[in-house]
Amino acid sequence: MALIINHNMMAENAALSLSEHYDALSTSTQRLSSGLRINTAADDAAGLAIRELMRADIATMNQGIRNANDAISMIQTADGAMQVIDEKLIRMKELAEQAATGTYNSTQRLILDSEYQAMASEITRIANATDFNGIYLLNGNLSSSSHNGNVITPTGRIKIHFGTGNCSASDYYYIQIGNSTASALGLGLGASGSGQTEGQFVSANNLTYYSNSPFNTFMDYGNTPSNVQNQFSPTQSMNFYDNEQGTEYLIGKDTSGRLHALSYSSATSAFIGDQNLSLSGNSGGRSISTQYLAEQALDKINNAIVSKDKIRANLGAMQNRLENTISNLQIQAENLQSSESRISDVDVATEMTEFVREQILTQSATAMLAQANSLPKIALQLIQGG
Repeated sequence: MALIINHNMMAENAALSLSEHYDALSTSTQRLSSGLRINTAADDAAGLAIRELMRADIATMNQGIRNANDAISMIQTADGAMQVIDEKLIRMKELAEQAATGTYNSTQRLILDSEYQAMASEITRIANATDFNGIYLLNGNLSSSSHNGNVITPTGRIKIHFGTGNCSASDYYYIQIGNSTASALGLGLGASGSGQTEGQFVSANNLTYYSNSPFNTFMDYGNTPSNVQNQFSPTQSMNFYDNEQGTEYLIGKDTSGRLHALSYSSATSAFIGDQNLSLSGNSGGRSISTQYLAEQALDKINNAIVSKDKIRANLGAMQNRLENTISNLQIQAENLQSSESRISDVDVATEMTEFVREQILTQSATAMLAQANSLPKIALQLIQGG
């Protein structure tokens, strides 16, 4: 090999080797300090792409777990309110049982009915007031079988989203909660009655009558013509009212316990029609102001308790399902995290071995570069003749 001074090829080779080993040493240092095998796309382009998709799914699953936990909290809120409603229903049935016996008079039954109506009003208040994060749970807002999410505030049943995609089979399902107001359960004065198209049963002055609002005047019991009084049991309450058209009605029960609304003409003092208002079906449960109504209310309250229990059972089943969903998501997230770790994380033992190797080679290259830089001095000695 010629002795030259314009180019120091040995120094250039040593510098190239030093640069390569120093870059490798820098990479090992970065990996060991970050704990990641892939810090930039240059480290592993395909691995980086796979890792980022996995990281996105892991973050989404963890948020899905939080979504499911929030749904459980919502369900527990609804179930807690339903438990209080359960207590009110039990008390209402107790009152109905008390009013159904023959040892109480009409005044005492009206007192019982007052508490009965108060319990019904409290059920409605609880149902209308129970909310979770501004979402009202028991007032019927979530009772619809449809869902409209294409609005700022979704309507209908509530969607719980927990998956990484938007597939109905795996990423979300709906929670539907029935209406738990007293009227929806068929109890209290607000409940609809079978065959009754207007007004409601009310009690006052020891009389039970059928009212329609707006009305003008109530006529006294004593103004009822004697020929009509005979159509009803003497112990039953009767009264008149005027509706907006001026027609008057007599409301009362016959001896068989069936309710009638008799159209009455003030001009001729004659009754011109008879509408039989059946007390069967939905009319029971509205009031316990008479023994007959109290007896009817017993079955109606039973039905209300069953309806309430179905709502609670559905909530309990949904809570169990959500808890299973959370367990499944936690397992998926853990396994996906493990897969992401195998791609992304550095093997410290292997990388430390590589670090020491590159450190030694860097030091060796540095020493050799120093030696190579001193070799052209031999040519200088020849020029100087010494």
